[in-house]
Amino acid sequence: DVQLVESGGGLVQAGESLRLSCTADELLSENFAMAWFRQSPGKEREVVTTIDTADGYITFADSVKGRFTISQDNAKNTLYLQMNSLLPEDTAMYYCAAEPRSVYCSGSLPHDFRFWGQGTLVTVSS
Repeated sequence: DVQLVESGGGLVQAGESLRLSCTADELLSENFAMAWFRQSPGKEREVVTTIDTADGYITFADSVKGRFTISQDNAKNTLYLQMNSLLPEDTAMYYCAAEPRSVYCSGSLPHDFRFWGQGTLVTVSS
């Protein structure tokens, strides 16, 4: 099983930026589809972005399009989520997730990914 560790969360003011990192204990490139999800108290876990690390195909939730970007550093086995122009409604626990490409169904629901990190908390104050 791949182990995922997120970092980079924190408390920021609206309009500011954060970069989250997700570091894996094995090679991500060409082996996994990856995603960032987030969950606020009382709400269901929702997808923020997905990336197929082999061909670079990326999807974003409408709520973050134009503000968030995703990238990967294959040498570091790390996935990044750059979050700009943060809004109070971006406040959530952010999770990194992975699914082996051999079985990935191109979905964007939590059950489409079998490996998860522990999460990193992002709080955006108004």
